[in-house]
Amino acid sequence: MAGFVVAFFLSYGFGLLYSLFVYWLDRYEKEPKLLVGGVFLWGSTVAVIGALVIELIIGAGSSIFLGSGLLNDLFSGSASAPLAEEALKSAAVLLVFILFYKEFDSVLDGIVYAAITALGFAAAENLLYLFTTYTEEGWQGLFILFGLRVIVGAWAHPLYTALFGIGLAMARNTRSIAIKIFAPLLGLAMGMFLHGFDNGVLIVGNDLWALLVATAVEWLGWIFIIGVAFWALWREGSWIKQYLREEVDLGIMSPAQYQTASSVWRQFTSSFRALTSGKMLATGRFYQVCGDLAHKKRQMASLGETSHQKEIEKLRAELASLAARASD
Repeated sequence: MAGFVVAFFLSYGFGLLYSLFVYWLDRYEKEPKLLVGGVFLWGSTVAVIGALVIELIIGAGSSIFLGSGLLNDLFSGSASAPLAEEALKSAAVLLVFILFYKEFDSVLDGIVYAAITALGFAAAENLLYLFTTYTEEGWQGLFILFGLRVIVGAWAHPLYTALFGIGLAMARNTRSIAIKIFAPLLGLAMGMFLHGFDNGVLIVGNDLWALLVATAVEWLGWIFIIGVAFWALWREGSWIKQYLREEVDLGIMSPAQYQTASSVWRQFTSSFRALTSGKMLATGRFYQVCGDLAHKKRQMASLGETSHQKEIEKLRAELASLAARASD
């Protein structure tokens, strides 16, 4: 029982901690907490159980044709596991994209939903591996595996699935039919390929060098994702500057609030001042509305989504009601 409790705490505790970091990255327009929690739960339940069932079925068939040796292990690790796991993790991101289309505004949104889904999947998978290792090798085996999977290999699953999230976000923010079709498919294919490559290296190499190669691929890939996230933050800041200039001219928000709305650093300092002056809730909501309004105005102007007009007026009215109570 103690082994299971420790394995659960280490797997889900770090999974939630990493998810908070990913959620924190989205500075200008936070995604709804219920949706973010929902994709984490999908990853840790539906995706894990579904992948396990699919892999068991495929594994039973492949063992008949390939036997129980290296070739079958390579097929399972490099083909069936990446296909099943990435398809089921990506399904959560696709559902958000379809059912909550208005919440899917930028590349950063795609990264957030995809990475947090994958972190939920990794938490459940790590729990299974850590507890199994504990029953076979005791505490030493559990903590060694914890270091390898939860610390060193923490960002493998988020990397694979984030590529699909980026592809969906690219489709969301273009009028090109070709990009709408092929960007998500390319992102999914790249995620599956990297997943299969990493597994294959570990299966064939099965030594320290193989671990180093797989880890290098994972961390270099995640550094790339973080780079894309910071580029997306810069881009969102420029959109806010472009599309909220009108609100300043109309007197809905002050020039100081306008400058704060488009700056991550100024929002940090504004939040601190709001905390000490009792304006925390109004300030947080004010800058969230700024992000929402800028995205809707951009989508109407550049993507022709005229259906946003009523929502724009609603957000503008809310912004006006909050301005006097929000810190600049």
